[in-house]
Amino acid sequence: MIYMGSNELIIAKFKTCMMKKFEMTDLGLLHYFLGFEVKQDFDGIFISQRKYAMDLLKKFNMLRCKVKATPMNVNEKLSQDDNTEFVNATYFRSLVGGLNYLCHTRLDIAFSVRVVSRFMHTLSKLCLGVTKRILRYIVGTAELKIWYSKVSNFKLIG
Repeated sequence: MIYMGSNELIIAKFKTCMMKKFEMTDLGLLHYFLGFEVKQDFDGIFISQRKYAMDLLKKFNMLRCKVKATPMNVNEKLSQDDNTEFVNATYFRSLVGGLNYLCHTRLDIAFSVRVVSRFMHTLSKLCLGVTKRILRYIVGTAELKIWYSKVSNFKLIG
């Protein structure tokens, strides 16, 4: 006989009911979904985008670049007219779009990515350099994860 706690029994009943109503299968614990890596533990859940970050670095040929300690230079001043030559629009927008998606689990780069996102129509070499600095930061911090701990007495107060 297998003992199940009340929560596990409720979940099992729910799954059985859903499988009768809809065509579906139980694939077990979630490990990888839309670029998110999920590691479930008894105490909580780790979520990261390490593989997505590594794929992004590989796509833009930045895997072996020099690592930076911060995603953006503090004194960096970007402007609409910086008098530098323009870069490939598709390349730049693809890079910024990839970084935007990475911001879901990498809040440490969110500000820097939002700054370069403002200059999507400028497409200057200076903006590309600032964007590549973010990639140099990611090379050294690709292993960062978000930890959601299990809470028994959760209260949401608004």
